[in-house]
Amino acid sequence: MTSDEALEQLRYPVGRFSFGADFSPEEVSRAIEDIRALPARLSEAVAGLDDAQLDTRYRPGGWTVRQVVHHVADSHMNSQVRLRLALTEDTPPVPGYQESLWAELPDFSLPIAPSLEILHGLHLRWSALLDALSDEQLARPFQHPEAGLMTVAQLTCLYGWHSRHHVGHVTALREREGW
Repeated sequence: MTSDEALEQLRYPVGRFSFGADFSPEEVSRAIEDIRALPARLSEAVAGLDDAQLDTRYRPGGWTVRQVVHHVADSHMNSQVRLRLALTEDTPPVPGYQESLWAELPDFSLPIAPSLEILHGLHLRWSALLDALSDEQLARPFQHPEAGLMTVAQLTCLYGWHSRHHVGHVTALREREGW
């Protein structure tokens, strides 16, 4: 494996997400299950880590485990806003944010427990909402600031992937470090 391939594996432990793809009902259902499972999976992935381990970067130039946990809470809260806008407005533009700058804000040095608590409540509501959506609601479009026109189904699959992606960062680091 070349160094570029190794870095790609560290950066994308579950592979890259395919923007613009059409997703089957089965893929959407799997994504909903990944969203539902994220709080437990992430909590398990970080269980027992001490501050030094939480402040370890999952890859060279990447975020620390602590930053990853706080990022997931922020990103998934943003996704909830985007979802709700898409379900209640006609092809709304959804807000973007500078995630790399958010990861440098002072609250990213806090313990991870508050972000894990946010994720537990957020994902309970999110998965219940997703379970109740009709095919027509899953097809509702919105304008994503980077990806362009997306549907609720695509957003759901993106965040199913995002859930696996960041848990993969933590679990791969733990495996490499023998934690």
